[in-house]
Amino acid sequence: MSRIAYVNGRYIPHALAMVHVEDRGYQFADGVYEVCEVREGRLVDKRRHLERLARSLAEIRIAPPMSNAALDVVLRETLRCNRVRDGLLYLQITRGVARREHAFPPPGTKPSLVVTVRASDRAKLEAQAETGIAVVTVSDNRWERVDIKTIGLLPNVLARQMARDRGAREAWFVDKEGMVTEGASTNAWIVVPAGAIVTRPATLGILKGITRAVVLEVAAREGLTIEERPFSVPEALKAREAFVTAATQIVMPVVEIDGRKIADGRPGPVARALRARFHAVAEIGP
Repeated sequence: MSRIAYVNGRYIPHALAMVHVEDRGYQFADGVYEVCEVREGRLVDKRRHLERLARSLAEIRIAPPMSNAALDVVLRETLRCNRVRDGLLYLQITRGVARREHAFPPPGTKPSLVVTVRASDRAKLEAQAETGIAVVTVSDNRWERVDIKTIGLLPNVLARQMARDRGAREAWFVDKEGMVTEGASTNAWIVVPAGAIVTRPATLGILKGITRAVVLEVAAREGLTIEERPFSVPEALKAREAFVTAATQIVMPVVEIDGRKIADGRPGPVARALRARFHAVAEIGP
């Protein structure tokens, strides 16, 4: 079955989906996005994703292209058209099409909305979680407002490619103080020798991950100790466990950082347990 995309009011074959050459997303990366897990044909944590989307739009002063109720219909219909059971839904909103000028276009310019869905191999992801992934560290050279989920991701793209070039799956950004901020497309976590789970606070220095929020809730329900504070690369290398979280990976154990094994080089019990219990706490839509 061919994929279907929603583009500015139309459901069209994915291969024919396109936006105007002067869409401000293409010209300036002037837009925001969300990625939502699809599990057994249902969206995971849709409410949380739409709440973060509304915040991102407000922060860069883009008006929502439609009401949440109407957007919900679009998301459901795009998912239905693609008949995806396990995968990812991508939603992007830009400031719209206008003559190329840096300042905002005239009032009334309609935002652009694109929604796509793609299937993923759930068995492959589970197998990867059984072995864990490697990460590398890179200097954090991004703008300060990484709390906004914008489509301006060039530093993240370069970091991820650096990871691939070095045989790793993900890159962790490290700030000027030597502290890990987050991954190129994930939030970063460690489990210290005393047993506490440590992750950086979701302030302006990182994206407030939806999966991150659910994992914190899972950990709290399980009575695990949580410390929201920065951690350094040396502390991570001495950790009992490390892992990353994202809608694309849920909870993914990290077994190697910069070529050095974490503990025994195998996924640990905390990451395994958080992954196993994640969907019992996440909001899974009808």
